Amino acid sequence: MPHEPPPDLLPAPDATAPRALLTVTGADRPGVTAHLFAALAARGDGRPAVEVLDVEQVVVHGHLVLGVVVGARGTAGPAATGERELLAQLRAVADDVERAVGVRVAVESASGPDAPLPGGRPHHVIVLGRPVPPEAVAGAARAVTGVGGNIDAIRRLSDFPVTSFELTVSGAEATALRTALASVAAETGADIAVEQVGIARRSKRLIVLDVDSTLVRGEVIDELAARAGRAAEVARITAAAMNGELDFAESLRARVAVLAGLPETVLDEVREHLVLTPGARTLIRTLQRLGFRCGIVSGGFTQITGPLADSLGLDFAAANTLEVEDGRLTGGLVGEIVDRPGKARALVRFAEQYGIPLDQTVAVGDGANDLDMLSTAGLGIAFNAKPFVREQAHTALNQPYLDAVLQVLGFTRDEVLDAAP
Repeated sequence: MPHEPPPDLLPAPDATAPRALLTVTGADRPGVTAHLFAALAARGDGRPAVEVLDVEQVVVHGHLVLGVVVGARGTAGPAATGERELLAQLRAVADDVERAVGVRVAVESASGPDAPLPGGRPHHVIVLGRPVPPEAVAGAARAVTGVGGNIDAIRRLSDFPVTSFELTVSGAEATALRTALASVAAETGADIAVEQVGIARRSKRLIVLDVDSTLVRGEVIDELAARAGRAAEVARITAAAMNGELDFAESLRARVAVLAGLPETVLDEVREHLVLTPGARTLIRTLQRLGFRCGIVSGGFTQITGPLADSLGLDFAAANTLEVEDGRLTGGLVGEIVDRPGKARALVRFAEQYGIPLDQTVAVGDGANDLDMLSTAGLGIAFNAKPFVREQAHTALNQPYLDAVLQVLGFTRDEVLDAAP
């Protein structure tokens, strides 16, 4: 019995054969695509058939744009189909489709060598805003061209709570592309994220979230300090630490020291008044339903993060522990401090615990103490972060909604809704 040749031995499409592009435009309705391809298949009445070489379709607000590149088959010998004959056949197909379904079908030659594509690996460029200003898309397009890239495709990812579009870009070097787009983002106020095209983007399996000013609004230690009458003092230290002006471990000890004498019950009061960042539950629930391991790594306190992790059904949590004696805070800490390097170590530990490679992890944070964690993860996202943190992270989001992380990961709003319980 003859064997089918392996795929790499099958003949490739004849690059010298006549080819044509059919462009279908008009109101979208069921059956347009089916009718077009049925009409193409019907041209087998003794005349050479065609083969489909490329297809691209998009529907924008009910308006269809469908492009199909076909090539002639049977091009050897006296029965070979020339370009003129191919175009004539396809114009007959176009007339048939136009009469049947009321769309316009343009036919033009696509013969000759394919246009050379720029070098470099392709990237996804995600533009987000509330709304997305036209100048952001225009600026992104100019930036792509300016670094030698080309926009191959654009699709909408979401329209709520943020609007986001994904541009597939080929031919641009990653660092140059990110630098150029960062300038556009700063000028227009839109968020622009860049990720390399490939299976790694959709293979992420673990996410680590910072807590203060990321998963929840505000800083827990500032709330505790307010109850000790030292709010302004501690807020200044917190701001300096998050801006990288102070060593985090040193600043943490200084801030915790002012809490000495507070009753342990203030922890319950602060915890009950925590406000989740909008979109936090949607992000976590969606990723959990997609099989992600989700957890928190915080420079805050286990007395707060433990119950928070339980309430959200998280897989893991790491934080510092306040020392308590006789029902009151001592102003000290117990155990190893989760500082900047400690956060990165926690990420590595949790990834190893679940057998997940680091390049399949995501970290989200806003402060200087998150930088090691953000750089260690396969994708580090600076969320409403300090400027120097945004500059060093893989990508940045300045939207008020935490579930915008889903669009950076490439998920559309429809996919998010499908994953909802």
